[in-house]
Amino acid sequence: MKNQTRKLVFAALLAALTCVATMVIRIPSPLHGYINLGDCFVLVSGWVLGPVYGLLAAGIGSALADVFAGYFNYALATFVIKGLMAVAAYFVLKALGKVKSKTVGCIVSGIVAELIMILGYFVFEGFMYGFAAVLVNIPPNAVQGVAGIVVGTAIKAVVDKTKLKI
Repeated sequence: MKNQTRKLVFAALLAALTCVATMVIRIPSPLHGYINLGDCFVLVSGWVLGPVYGLLAAGIGSALADVFAGYFNYALATFVIKGLMAVAAYFVLKALGKVKSKTVGCIVSGIVAELIMILGYFVFEGFMYGFAAVLVNIPPNAVQGVAGIVVGTAIKAVVDKTKLKI
């Protein structure tokens, strides 16, 4: 299979996994959002697929989850925020190069990406509900971010061990 076709297939797979992981466990947050496990696949999309395919897989999978769950007003913002998370995860991991531990690289790049998520939803929801009101969503988003980093790093370690050519 040619490299571009292979990347497209893996991007579609990761978009589907992102969508499902986002929808399977949804814990409502105080202000119309929900905590989910989709961020782990958002991060994996960036780390494994690179900036373009990672952005598309993370953004499309996450936005579809919002549409399917009835959060239509979040879908476009989610596409942008989750896509930017994947791009940031890729570039920060790449910039760290060969740190002593791939796990450390994933954790650091995951933290940067999750900060983008927290800030992105803070700004988006701030315009919808008021900035003072959306402060209550920062802790749940941080919990989601930590879970995404932990699970995503574990998934990345498994993917690295399989030596898949993506």
